Amino acid sequence: MRYLHTMVRVADLDESLRFYCDLLGLKEMRRKEVPQGGFTLVFLATGEGEPEIELTYNWDSSEVYDGGRNFGHLAYEVDDIYATCQHLQDNGVTILRPPRDGHMAFVRSPDNISIELLQKGESKEPIEPWKSMANKGEW
Repeated sequence: MRYLHTMVRVADLDESLRFYCDLLGLKEMRRKEVPQGGFTLVFLATGEGEPEIELTYNWDSSEVYDGGRNFGHLAYEVDDIYATCQHLQDNGVTILRPPRDGHMAFVRSPDNISIELLQKGESKEPIEPWKSMANKGEW
């Protein structure tokens, strides 16, 4: 058995691609338009052969995708937790659980999917403004 991907339904494909690709740094690996089903599948990963996330965009859906917590979260290892969080924050993403410990943070995608960011290797030394930043909302 081999892990293939995680599927997440998205309400706005462009907004989701901006978040996952432009801000988080994932790459679009492939895309499949299914006119007879009225949906688009976009597969993203950190690189070729890496685990993927499948964004499913239903063209004519009026369904509201709320919550996302019933599924848990996606987790990504990052080279620099502080630089990643600063980049996301500078681009309008709310840091829900700041990296106070120099190791872990949580944000949410435009479709309210919880994303865990983990520092690669050892935790970084806790620094301001992160170490005294309060949590916001839930993750």
